[in-house]
Amino acid sequence: MQAPDVQRRRLTAGQARDLSVRALRGIGYSPAQAGVLASHMLDAALCGYEYSGLPKILNLAEYRDKRQPAGPMRVAHETPLSLMLDAAGHNGMLAVQDATERVIAKAQEHGFAVAGVYNSWMSGRSAYYVEQIAQAGLIGLHTISSRPQVAPPGGAQAALGTNPIAFGFPTLADPLVIDMGTSALMFTDLALRARRGELLPEGVAIDAQGQPTRDPVAASQGAALPFGGYKGFALALAMQALGVFAGSGFGAEGAGYLLLAMRPDLMMPLERYRADLSANLARVKGTARQPGVHEIRIPSEHAFARRRANQRDGIEIDADIHEALQALAARCRG
Repeated sequence: MQAPDVQRRRLTAGQARDLSVRALRGIGYSPAQAGVLASHMLDAALCGYEYSGLPKILNLAEYRDKRQPAGPMRVAHETPLSLMLDAAGHNGMLAVQDATERVIAKAQEHGFAVAGVYNSWMSGRSAYYVEQIAQAGLIGLHTISSRPQVAPPGGAQAALGTNPIAFGFPTLADPLVIDMGTSALMFTDLALRARRGELLPEGVAIDAQGQPTRDPVAASQGAALPFGGYKGFALALAMQALGVFAGSGFGAEGAGYLLLAMRPDLMMPLERYRADLSANLARVKGTARQPGVHEIRIPSEHAFARRRANQRDGIEIDADIHEALQALAARCRG
């Protein structure tokens, strides 16, 4: 399978947001919901994560056709330091955003807070939530246990989710944001490669018969593999355990989303924490480099630089994806 020549379309950030909102309205989301979803996916596109950007709207449309929410989201359990949110089948980018705002408010008042979300699906980029927590002057953690898409080492079928983990830390400048899946390939990336007819890298997936494959369609019927062998597998199991804590056993999807936020001044003044962490990062960036290495790159640094550039210059998407989004947008009424 060879990747075809793909025509590209360039959109300003404003055009991309408008198209996203209208496409989401065409799917059936309310204006408020479409605004939340568009903000999330546009931010991914601006940060350079195309597979989590506007093409994800097409994934969302396909899934929403199969399942409608059972009712409004509700807080199933709450204390001053915690809450458990039953998303009632609503999209995860809506549910986890709601939980993020709630956990920030609780942590700012009490110093520490934790939230779980269950009965939801497709929560988007974890970095999006922990960056909000860090921008609020808090330390953030977000973990996910998701539906089985990843085979354990030696396994011939999926048994674990892609199970990402993300951290957000406030500094004197941009937050330090670390966001990583425990699988060698995220399924949103796989879906985009399938749309484009692109081959997968070697060693990241198996087909339905448990055999190695580079075909994204065959991989979607089989499983991805953990990154780093048993180390990635062990981390995935830890995310699975935290997912149980977040309510993964309660919902039909079997997914559990955990959010944690805490004030640095539980240990030291916030500004001292910001300054000390910034000094640590500067020391790491100042490490002597190997020949040919231009710079030591800190996680999230490149994404923030891409976001600033793309806010100015706009983004590109495939022409066929642009056409599909326009078709969804044409369904929008008002």
